[in-house]
Amino acid sequence: MDKQMKLNKFCFGLGTVGRDALYSLVSMYLLVHLTDVVGFSDGSLAVIGVMLTLFGVFDAIIDPFVGAIVDNTKTKWGKFKPWILIGMIGTAALTVLMFHNFNMGETEHIILLAVTYLLFSIFFSLNDIAYWSLMPAISKDQKVREGVGAFARICANVGMFSMVLIYLSVPDLFAGIGLNARDSYFVFAIVIALIMMAFQSITLFGVKEDRSKLETADRTTLKDLWRALIGNDQLMVTAVSMALFMIGYCTTTGFGTYYFKYAYKNEDMYMVFAAVLAVAQLTALSVFPLFRKKFTRKQLYTGSMIAVTVSYVIFFLSFEWLPLIVIAGLGLFFAQAFIQLLMLLFLADAVEYGEWKLGKRNEAANFAVQPFINQFGGAISKGIVSFTLIISGINAIAQDITNAGDNEALVNELINATPGSAIWIMKISMMILPLVCILVGFVLYQKKFKIDEEMYAKILSDLEERNSVEKNEVHS
Repeated sequence: MDKQMKLNKFCFGLGTVGRDALYSLVSMYLLVHLTDVVGFSDGSLAVIGVMLTLFGVFDAIIDPFVGAIVDNTKTKWGKFKPWILIGMIGTAALTVLMFHNFNMGETEHIILLAVTYLLFSIFFSLNDIAYWSLMPAISKDQKVREGVGAFARICANVGMFSMVLIYLSVPDLFAGIGLNARDSYFVFAIVIALIMMAFQSITLFGVKEDRSKLETADRTTLKDLWRALIGNDQLMVTAVSMALFMIGYCTTTGFGTYYFKYAYKNEDMYMVFAAVLAVAQLTALSVFPLFRKKFTRKQLYTGSMIAVTVSYVIFFLSFEWLPLIVIAGLGLFFAQAFIQLLMLLFLADAVEYGEWKLGKRNEAANFAVQPFINQFGGAISKGIVSFTLIISGINAIAQDITNAGDNEALVNELINATPGSAIWIMKISMMILPLVCILVGFVLYQKKFKIDEEMYAKILSDLEERNSVEKNEVHS
């Protein structure tokens, strides 16, 4: 790996640290903020749950069109970096507005939330599609991509778990300057937005992509877009199977704070548990190259899915015994890190597959599937979490806890009085339903995905031969 490629790997990866911290704040903790800090009623939470789900699905649907916009961009800065910048600024500002401390009634708050969340989803898609589309533009070598992708996922998980470890402690961090919980989270959102822009700037100024095809690339029409997506069967298989995985994964993580607060009865233990899981994920991403030397991608994906299944079963049957919870968490998040990275590599390989099969290269249109997967999975999971909290009665308890304020004895009494039926409803939604979604996606992958190492080498060989012929025809 030459000096520029090493710099690309370093600068590309660091761009995810602040970005994924900010995205985790919204995707994992917006609902927690609305239930446990703001204290929305069941009726308002139901409206918010439907709204976030519908907006997320809408944004997932328009992501391919956003990808086409990126693909059609031609500037002296390339076609990716302008949209990374625009998306960066937009998501930073909108995140601050979503965690505002304005004095509003529930109706006004919901209206503002609707506008800011929808715009956030669009701006984040612009950033996300453009950002990940840089990876296949950096190198076509599978080994190089695996190295770049692994480092980027390590950085992304550092950002995500930093948020997991800090979030519950935010009020304590700002208590010394006299801020209440809502004021603290507002200031915290501003800090995270600034950190996100700082790390994204490293990518903007440090990464050098291959722009050799920028001037000669044809414009992507809506017809081309449809053909690039639907005609690329491997892209579609990856999109559907990974969307099912993300529905399950996002649903499980969405219940994290609620599980430790109402089932385990110790919310503080969530941060300790998250720290253990962070080590598991970062270790998995660090050792991934070693596993790749011994196993194929398909073998790694299959093994990871087996580990995920066993971990979910242990988690469900743990009966809140911490050693079993830790074992299940370690297995689940170690395997999830492998799956997360493999998903990214499957998408990158699908770029060349689409060019090989359809005769046109569409990095951004193909990588629009990445935010589609995340947005769709996150949208469905938010709906599941919201209505589970309402149906189980946990949101009503959360309202009472918010009203109890600093009365610690009353808060503990309310938590300890959580009905067993509410806990089981939450555990079914948190563990059983996600496992079903994940296994359905895995079966689809097993039956339909066919890009292995041998086929990918043939694709590159055919593309090189085709490009050589086209060059000779131009010069003759």
